[in-house]
Amino acid sequence: MSDNRQSLSDLGSLAGGAPQAPRDTAMGDALPVNNSGPKPEPMPLREQIIDKQGRAYATGRRKDAVARVWIKPGSGKIVINGRDQEVYFARPTLRLVINQPFGVAERTGQYDVICTVKGGGLSGQAGAVKHGISQALTKYEPILRAPVKAAGFLTRDSRTVERKKYGKAKARRSFQFSKR
Repeated sequence: MSDNRQSLSDLGSLAGGAPQAPRDTAMGDALPVNNSGPKPEPMPLREQIIDKQGRAYATGRRKDAVARVWIKPGSGKIVINGRDQEVYFARPTLRLVINQPFGVAERTGQYDVICTVKGGGLSGQAGAVKHGISQALTKYEPILRAPVKAAGFLTRDSRTVERKKYGKAKARRSFQFSKR
């Protein structure tokens, strides 16, 4: 009958801890470990995409709004449709939304943003600018793709207003019922 005693080092390798050298239980000597298996290769970085003026361009979309965004290194100035962000997005929550990608990437105040946005309301336009800034940031610095994608800023928010149906007051709201 064989002796099946296990040590703490054997249990550590079973629990998913760091692999340790197996021990010969009779002699107490460490056996050599063979780590010649295939190692996963890291994902290659995407290529930096910038224009002749040193800017990265991207398009952002949200609801009915479409934003064309250019970013370049600078002091953190954001211009939307020729106006400063404090003038265009007067509500602080909207300014917070468009600055989120820089906060996640830890690049606050390092890039100037110039964008034109059309369609939709102010909330949709802020979401479109945020999407465009995120896309342009990953084109300028491909290393930032992982944190920005993990935050969910590269995915277009596809939620839109549901269309009005025939025989209804709105998309789902029925007309008021009248007994007489």
